[in-house]
Amino acid sequence: MRFQELAEKRYSCRSFSDKKVDKELVEQIIHAGIMAPTAVNTQPFKIFWLNSEKAKENVRQVSSFTFGADTFLIVGYKEEDGWTRSFDQRNFSDIDAGIVATHMMLEIEDLGLNTTWVGHFDAPRLQSLYPEMKDYHLIALFPIGYAAEDAAPSPRHFKRKSFEEIAEIL
Repeated sequence: MRFQELAEKRYSCRSFSDKKVDKELVEQIIHAGIMAPTAVNTQPFKIFWLNSEKAKENVRQVSSFTFGADTFLIVGYKEEDGWTRSFDQRNFSDIDAGIVATHMMLEIEDLGLNTTWVGHFDAPRLQSLYPEMKDYHLIALFPIGYAAEDAAPSPRHFKRKSFEEIAEIL
């Protein structure tokens, strides 16, 4: 599939079937994140796979936006591990984690799976449940699965600003 087709086909899936996601597919998704470019290749991110039954129960405690999924990935970053631009001291670790998460989201679609990028979750509570996460800024929760038969893009998905509103040629 060409990239443009992939980008246009992907939508935020908010209803998953009960079909399980194979471990190998989740590993491919994580590998896509690992391969994402980061500033000066610092790789200041971590991907957490919430895989145990207890972990799945816990993620449902921190977000109501799990949409019936059975597989979950969380992306976080450590600011101190990222590259900082010398001109203005802008740290790029949040951008790096966003690139990683986007690579994963597109790989999910390319593998024939579905997801939505969930930002509405109780990160402090998740960190209290998982001390391994406490030093990370958690930016994305990905419920992953196969779309339910009745799954469809939200009407908001089709609302896009025009080229002229977005791009400015200087």
